[in-house]
Amino acid sequence: MNTKRFLFRPSWLRRAALRLMPAAALALLVALAMPARAADGRAVKTRIQPAYPEIARRMRISGVVRLAVTVDSEGKVIDVKPLSGNNMLSAAAAEAVRKWRFEPGPGEATEEIALNFAL
Repeated sequence: MNTKRFLFRPSWLRRAALRLMPAAALALLVALAMPARAADGRAVKTRIQPAYPEIARRMRISGVVRLAVTVDSEGKVIDVKPLSGNNMLSAAAAEAVRKWRFEPGPGEATEEIALNFAL
């Protein structure tokens, strides 16, 4: 009895991965371009992208930085506190988020923001 076995060949896997790479890159760009929304529904009017610290880039440090952001009734950021993430990345994220503007709302609000630093 002759049975044929299906074998995964490395060249086949490599070709499949190369075909999927552009789609994955496009999905990442679309996800990063989507506007941020705060927890209570306040939309971000003006969003400044954080500068990736050069030393963190050279050390290949990446990850998600979570910040607690206090917003006044006019939509201005009045306080930023890092909740988690690398210290080098959280400093850059906090500096950028201080320049953000939110939609006006009733009273002060504390929002939780997550920024992804990817190489």
